[in-house]
Amino acid sequence: MTLEELDARLKDRAEAGPDSSYTARLLSQGVAKCAQKLGEEAVETVIAATSDPGHLAEEGADLLYHFLVTLRAANVPLSDVMHILQTRTARSGLDEKAARTGKQS
Repeated sequence: MTLEELDARLKDRAEAGPDSSYTARLLSQGVAKCAQKLGEEAVETVIAATSDPGHLAEEGADLLYHFLVTLRAANVPLSDVMHILQTRTARSGLDEKAARTGKQS
């Protein structure tokens, strides 16, 4: 599954209503709640990466899901994120970062 496919699935689930969809329920609680859940999943992903690598894929999946839900709650299309990634990966990461920060690493 691609991120775009997951995003399309979340769009469908968001339209289902909060009584039948966890995604819709999260979205109905607003961007702050979605961002809170994203933060919780980010912490769990870091913990898995550093102390429980066997669960890193599972936590990473939760993180990606909650990131896409938060984007949707904030009305930011996934395509905007993908466009930024495309422009950033068009050159060396060090060069790209230096251009954003005005510093050479």
